[in-house]
Amino acid sequence: MRITIIAAGKIRDTWINEGISEYTKRLKRFGKLEIVEVPDEKVPEKYSEKEIIQAVSREGRKMLDRLPSDNWGIALDPRGETIGSEGLADLLSRRAVAGTHHVVFVIGGSNGLSGEVLTKCRKKISFGPNIFPHQLFRVMLLEQIYRARKIMAGETYHK
Repeated sequence: MRITIIAAGKIRDTWINEGISEYTKRLKRFGKLEIVEVPDEKVPEKYSEKEIIQAVSREGRKMLDRLPSDNWGIALDPRGETIGSEGLADLLSRRAVAGTHHVVFVIGGSNGLSGEVLTKCRKKISFGPNIFPHQLFRVMLLEQIYRARKIMAGETYHK
C-alpha cells in the first residue's frame, strides 16, 4: 500500500527533520511513502476570523491540488475519531483488504484544515484531545504509521 502525507508548511527544525528521516527510513520496507509539503499561508499578527478562514481556504486549495486521484484520504483533525495505534492498524488493514492502493493522510497548518479538505477525505481521525504543533505532528504521524505497519506484520514494536 502506498502512503502519502500532505502537510502544510516546511519543517525547519533539525531535530524534527531527523525524526522524519528516521521513520521514513524505517517505513521503506512496508511500501512507498511520499511526503508532500504545501506552503503554509501566513496570517497577519493582528488577524480577524475572516482572515484565518481565507488563509485556511487558500492552504486547503493547495492541498486539494496535490491530492492524487487514486487516494483514500484521511484528515488529521482534533474533532475526528480517536482510534489509537491498533485502530490505525485495523483501518489500514481493512483498506488493504478492500483493495485500496493509496492512502493519503492530510495535516493542516496551525489553523487546521479547510472544510473542503475535510469533506474530500473519507475519514477524520484524531490523536486525542491534545493539540500538537503541526510540524511535530508529522513525526508523530509517521511513528504511528510505522507502529501500525509493525502491528499489521505481527511484529513486536508496539508492545
